[in-house]
Amino acid sequence: MRPILMKGHERPLTFLKYNREGDLLFSCAKDHNPTVWFADNGERLGTYRGHNGAVWCCDVSRDSTRLITGSADQTVKLWNVQNGAQLFTFSFDSPARSVDFSVGDRLAVITTDPFMELSSSIHLKSIARDPSQQIGESLLVLKGPQGRINRAVWGPLNSTIISAGEDAVIRVWDSETGKLLRESDKETGHKTTVTSLAKSADGSHFLTGSLDKSAKLWDIRTLTLIKTYVTERPVNAVAMSPILDHVVLGGGQDASAVTTTDRRAGKFEAKFFEKILQQEIGGVKGHFGPINALAFNPDGKSFASGGEDGYVRLHHFDPDYFNIKI
Repeated sequence: MRPILMKGHERPLTFLKYNREGDLLFSCAKDHNPTVWFADNGERLGTYRGHNGAVWCCDVSRDSTRLITGSADQTVKLWNVQNGAQLFTFSFDSPARSVDFSVGDRLAVITTDPFMELSSSIHLKSIARDPSQQIGESLLVLKGPQGRINRAVWGPLNSTIISAGEDAVIRVWDSETGKLLRESDKETGHKTTVTSLAKSADGSHFLTGSLDKSAKLWDIRTLTLIKTYVTERPVNAVAMSPILDHVVLGGGQDASAVTTTDRRAGKFEAKFFEKILQQEIGGVKGHFGPINALAFNPDGKSFASGGEDGYVRLHHFDPDYFNIKI
């Protein structure tokens, strides 16, 4: 399985996202410029220029016409995917950490970091069909818990919002009223910061990764813990195969804590687990630093990883991957 190395960023990667068809891959990094690539051969199509800070997250609309990006420069921008034009800028009083389009792309959920006296919060924005009609006001603002919210996504039928972050608690909110509906159990839940959250292809369950060196699989409606996957290092990124019962975890120690011996030992691999049996089935090495971002192609035949080393690695699976027997 020879990876395609994509070098388009000068700083560490933060997020990867495929479009619905799986022919485009969007990458975000700390170098201010979200980039779009052809997902089959890794050819760089272009960059979206306009942010003045690290870009933490992005999402692409169902029809692949619009991109939304959240940045440390305290803005969230809407872009025309095709020509890279900025359609609209939402401004906030603190850095924007996470963005997610609703089913139907008429709404977006955005999280902002704690900053000065402000606590973290979750904003709901209406997304207009016509950019000239776009308004900046939030439909709903949920004041978040202490610490940063690293990820917020839509639940089934856009009726709920699921958020998780530094306080290790996963919360489900009502997207109409903003009421807190459920919280994950302290006993069974994560022990430290939740770094990442990925939904399954059918939206019935989701996977969270945490610095407590584990990833957990949850039922999206009841917030029941289904499975736990344990590794020997902090998990920064998680993804689920859309066609097989596989989950992949990426991570590694914080770059500042890494010694040269770790680097040689290849501690920065993407680890594959069997979803049901919770067993590790393999790993993919290659990055020279912690893995910060993972994404599966919607066809399940390839996946991408982004690291602290500034590279995106695109892996197309060999035929024998699809016949792994446990």
